[in-house]
Amino acid sequence: MRLWRKPKQKISVAKNNRLNLIIAIVFLLGGSVLYKLYGLQVKDYDLYTALADGQHQIYSELKPARGKIFLTDRKQGQAQEELYPFATNKDFALVYAIPKEVKEPEILAEKLYIIFNQEKVEKEVDELLKKEEDDKLDNELEYVASLNLPEEERMKRETEVKTRLENLKADKKYQETLTIRREAEINLRKEKVVGDYLAALMKKNDPYEPIAKKVNEETLKKLYGLLLSNEEKKIEASDLEIKNGIIFNNNQGGKAEEPAEIKFPGLSYIMTAYRFYPEGDIGSQVLGFTSYADEEPRGKYGLEGFFDEELFGRYGSIKEERGAEKDVIIVNDREYKKPVDGSDLILTINRSVQFRVCQTLNEAVLRHGADGGSIIVMDPKTGAVIAMCSYPDFDPNNYDQVKDINIFNNPAIFAQYEPGSVFKPITMAAALDQGKVTPETTYKDEGQVMITGWPKPIKNSDFDSFGGHGEVNMTSVLENSLNTGAIFAMQQTGADVFANYVKNFGFGENTGIELSGEASGDIRNLTVAKIKPIDAAVASFGQGISVTPIQLVGAYAAIANGGILMKPYIVKEIDHPDGTKDITEPKEIRRVISEKAATLLGGMLVNVVEEGHGKKAGVKGYYVAGKTGTAQVPKKDGLGYQSGVNIGSFAGFAPADDPQFAMLVRIDHPRDVSWAESSAAPLFGEIAEFLLQYYQVPKTRE
Repeated sequence: MRLWRKPKQKISVAKNNRLNLIIAIVFLLGGSVLYKLYGLQVKDYDLYTALADGQHQIYSELKPARGKIFLTDRKQGQAQEELYPFATNKDFALVYAIPKEVKEPEILAEKLYIIFNQEKVEKEVDELLKKEEDDKLDNELEYVASLNLPEEERMKRETEVKTRLENLKADKKYQETLTIRREAEINLRKEKVVGDYLAALMKKNDPYEPIAKKVNEETLKKLYGLLLSNEEKKIEASDLEIKNGIIFNNNQGGKAEEPAEIKFPGLSYIMTAYRFYPEGDIGSQVLGFTSYADEEPRGKYGLEGFFDEELFGRYGSIKEERGAEKDVIIVNDREYKKPVDGSDLILTINRSVQFRVCQTLNEAVLRHGADGGSIIVMDPKTGAVIAMCSYPDFDPNNYDQVKDINIFNNPAIFAQYEPGSVFKPITMAAALDQGKVTPETTYKDEGQVMITGWPKPIKNSDFDSFGGHGEVNMTSVLENSLNTGAIFAMQQTGADVFANYVKNFGFGENTGIELSGEASGDIRNLTVAKIKPIDAAVASFGQGISVTPIQLVGAYAAIANGGILMKPYIVKEIDHPDGTKDITEPKEIRRVISEKAATLLGGMLVNVVEEGHGKKAGVKGYYVAGKTGTAQVPKKDGLGYQSGVNIGSFAGFAPADDPQFAMLVRIDHPRDVSWAESSAAPLFGEIAEFLLQYYQVPKTRE
């Protein structure tokens, strides 16, 4: 019996061990479940609630529409101004390829090049060849200038260089060589572009390959017309139309009211809203542009940059419930937040004036072979900017094609330069206002003058050819643009008083105009505790200091406005989406000179146009006031000035007795003339004549 009991006891112990193991496992599993529940319901409750909601709800951001920018214009006979879009929003196509569906990649790549690249490539090559010609002319003229020849001999040699290069352009053999070179450059670029298209189209496992962004409707129709054309039948863009983002062929199949939708294997598009600038490059630096670099329209430069927050608006949102069949149901009103569209800007810029000014400036810059130029037209009574143009400019619709980002800066407010003699009326204004001189005050001009602490004499620009002018009055100082006369007028007030007038006219500080990128100029030589005699002397005729065009035109507008400086502005009104409006009121900054001094100076500036260097700025039938300025350009190292390089300016207003506008014209490095009286002054006169006629200002003289 004992033999049977011992095995039974062993079996009982084994069973107990198994039971304990099972119980332990159960407890461990239970503890694990409890811990997991703790994590789900307590520790990470918010996380898992959000994840669960994500399976049943959709949260979407609703984009606002960017605010528009408008120019104003008033047609003849109309009492009210009309608005014209300067910046708006428009649907464009994103064209993309589906490589696995492309049947003839070589043919498709060639056609994509024709539509999207051919014109641009040919333009690039033409610009390259022209730049080479311009560089060759510049190099030869710089060589002539380096010879330090007498002015008459230098001008003769320069004419010979220009004539020889012009004759070369007309040479038949030279033209044949140029044509061969042009074709070779075009083919080289074409091969690269077509190769890039082919590389994209040959990615057979790629379901999507972007081809071109922001394609306008006309280009899209040209593309599909070319794709559908063959030797037997040619499809014109005019045969196609786009409705609700879908392109149709009006001459193919279907009923007349239901044209056939076009589809092309391997190529498609989607329509997306983009910023659109109807005026193209007209006033582009004023506008700036809208960048989509971060997949969100944000303003850069100009008005777009300065007013980006106002134009952008505010995002809205919508929280939606996803049904069993993935349909969408709006939960309730509290789940929907309406987007707030951007505010609209109404500008002071007149569309007709802006177009004419920009067009005339571009033609003048090209005619003179200049590096660039700027024009600002301002209402002197209010400070409102009527027109603002600069060249070279850019097309804000294609800002990404600009190679030199410096072109985005607006020279009218950004480009600082030594103004030269156009600054002399500021010096004369101080002396007149202080009663230290009158228009008839005289001094003896010897053509040059020594300044304390400076080793060599300061000369008039015509000293080498004319010498001294003898006994002359202050009106003659402006008429003949005498540096010594400007120094004399400054010395009558003293350097410190002169410097205060310069500051009061607004130089050395931002004007506060509503554009991004404004520079303040540099008058540090006149703001130190003890002004050096040489710094005050050269500043009196516009050297050793730098100003911006907007500062200069504002100063001349102050003279035209009876001595009162107005704050320049370019936005007349901001219209908010809730119906409210912010209207800009003209703002008087300060009186800088007395009305008497302003009237006297205005008369002296009329004499400059009537008898002096500003004759080409005159307009028959009107009294025009203004002053020329031919400024030297400092070397990059600051030591001296560049040889043969200048900036021509003319600033003035008209009619002199009741000014309707003040204007600043600046031409950078004209290559065919040396003085502002032959570059900036005639351009001022041409635009002034248009403005006087446009505003229907009655003539006051024969």
